[in-house]
Amino acid sequence: MSVEGAPLQGKTALVTGGNRGIGAAIARKLAGLGAELVICGRRMPELKEIASDIEKSGGKCHPVICDVTDLESVERLAEAAGRVDILVNNAGIGSFDSKLHELSPEEWDRVMNTNLRAVYYTIRAFAPKMIERRSGEIINISSIASKNALPNGAVYAASKWGLNGLTYSVAEELRGYNIRVTVVCPGSVDTELSPHEGKKKERMLKPED
Repeated sequence: MSVEGAPLQGKTALVTGGNRGIGAAIARKLAGLGAELVICGRRMPELKEIASDIEKSGGKCHPVICDVTDLESVERLAEAAGRVDILVNNAGIGSFDSKLHELSPEEWDRVMNTNLRAVYYTIRAFAPKMIERRSGEIINISSIASKNALPNGAVYAASKWGLNGLTYSVAEELRGYNIRVTVVCPGSVDTELSPHEGKKKERMLKPED
């Protein structure tokens, strides 16, 4: 991983849920483009493994423990990270086993808090400094479930539809400060999160895609 003269050299990127799957792949790609990485998650051993891989390839990566569903934890992350030019809201969880009328309120809250409320928390914590600098990139990782029906995954779909609406509105709020807000909606990806029943893994997207 050679970063000399790379397009993101001098930039710092933060990836939530950067310890596995799509988040780890995004972190590796951004490091390859020259960005200095901060990755966060709940399990330090996994974070350190990804950070070590990136640094062995010539990049820079700082692992930080953070529970993105807890505002104080996110605020501590923002303080520890310092300047962040690129914020990637990737952390997310799935729920694909219950019809909505059988879903517990606890499971509803668990999914909504991780997939939607956490993005509010990170934008609340990081956008003010981007506004001061009048520059920044915020990228929210949604899902094709935000556009298509998903039987037995209504809460997941609702969280991602909500994330799309949040993104479109925040993009308008921050446009005047030269901050770009983008949503990405991958299809089925071969990770621990994605439901695989009835699907051929070899035809699914890979995290690197």
